Amino acid sequence: MNRVCRPGIHAQHAFSSFLPLVPEGLTVSSRRNILKASLAGMAGLTVPRLLEQRAEGAAPAHKSVILLWMTGGPSHIDTWDPKPDRPYINRGPFAPIATKLPGVFICEHLPKQAAMLDRFTVIRSADPTDSNHEPNMVWQTGNRAAEPRIDPQKGDKWPAIGSIISRFRGAADGMPPYVTFHKGNSHIAFGGYLGKQYDPFAGNRAARLPEYDHVGTPLNRMTGGEMFQFARGLTHERLLDRTALLNDFDALRRDIDQRGSLSAMDGYSQQAVELVVGSQAQAAFDLSREPEDTRRRYGDHLWCQQALLARRLVEAGVAFVTLDLSYHAASGTWDTHGDNIPPYGGIKKGLGPLLPLFDHLLTTLVSDLDERGTLDNTLVIAMGEFGRTPYMGTQDSVDGRNHWPAIMSMCMAGGGLRHGQVIGASEFDGGHIAARPVTPGDLAATIYRHMGVPLEATFDDDRGRPHPIVQNNGQPIAELS
Repeated sequence: MNRVCRPGIHAQHAFSSFLPLVPEGLTVSSRRNILKASLAGMAGLTVPRLLEQRAEGAAPAHKSVILLWMTGGPSHIDTWDPKPDRPYINRGPFAPIATKLPGVFICEHLPKQAAMLDRFTVIRSADPTDSNHEPNMVWQTGNRAAEPRIDPQKGDKWPAIGSIISRFRGAADGMPPYVTFHKGNSHIAFGGYLGKQYDPFAGNRAARLPEYDHVGTPLNRMTGGEMFQFARGLTHERLLDRTALLNDFDALRRDIDQRGSLSAMDGYSQQAVELVVGSQAQAAFDLSREPEDTRRRYGDHLWCQQALLARRLVEAGVAFVTLDLSYHAASGTWDTHGDNIPPYGGIKKGLGPLLPLFDHLLTTLVSDLDERGTLDNTLVIAMGEFGRTPYMGTQDSVDGRNHWPAIMSMCMAGGGLRHGQVIGASEFDGGHIAARPVTPGDLAATIYRHMGVPLEATFDDDRGRPHPIVQNNGQPIAELS
């Protein structure tokens, strides 16, 4: 059976694609570099266009989405769709436990979610046909055509759901509409045909967060937060000096606009600068402003701190936040091929340690939002790219499961939707959908309806041809209404 997730990656080294000797992003070593860093971030914030929409009367978004992206593709059988009566090679190493919903069982390593499953919806019949990873785009765009490994010409041009929401709804004044905390660019979807101004804002660069190595060992140091830091001698007042900035903007246009990273540096660009140096965004990304007991409640793990940041951001007005739950930038920490394929791990030793952490993160976030009265306005979704093979022992490992784009599970909470239910079912061995398939288009339509984005809306491609934002005949998931 094929060992590779991406040609040449696993066979050589799990991280050869990192290009460690190639500088990535913007190097902050001079006054111009710091302006580039700030302005490139503002392009990701979609600030100039967002502010222009404000002037045109676009209404700020009051609802939001938090996507917990389990990068690599979690096993559905070993999480939300256990098969306890099947042989070990099918059911895997974990036992099922009862939940708050009578007759519904989930994995033993998700006890906190089991105790409050009446506040969740579990979907056991999600259809990941055509979904892949590196890049992980089909579910994040709601479009089966968003598969660059099949269509390298335009597979990466389909916009992220978060980018569509940015285009049609925006965010509250002073905040970016679409924020991601991501380990690798191949883990998330971007603005595509909408333009780079609708790319997500990289929250990693705006918040100080604990750093881990590629297998999840804490390095006991902090990273990030440089977005709101400025070089010596470059003060907030200097940045707000519009006259002095004009020359820098003109020079930057030659360097950056050629790559499409900045669009239309017009009168709204000054307001974009004010966003970066202003207090609202800085405060939202500053975890030190959170009460100590709340920070302890979430815990000091990187993913838990990001979940707390996500809660802060949606309350401050961000419309869509994606958390990339991965320690490394290759195919993802949840890509549990087997214990002999580090750092991916198998089911028992790879997935096993992830689940209690995820269980705590998910239930703490949902409970906190509920207690603060914001859960009905915030749709929380936990999912990955696809499921995993119903039978263990793939890729020369007795413990791993391979990719399985025939069926997967996901869970949802909040958003003012009807929860406390299981939607759909898999066949006896978890290998295929038995009832009620849910497609990427259905998920996108559900999100757009929650966010108040018209389902009949369209966007134009690079040739001016319109495309519907809801693809593949997607419909809002009726059971959630």
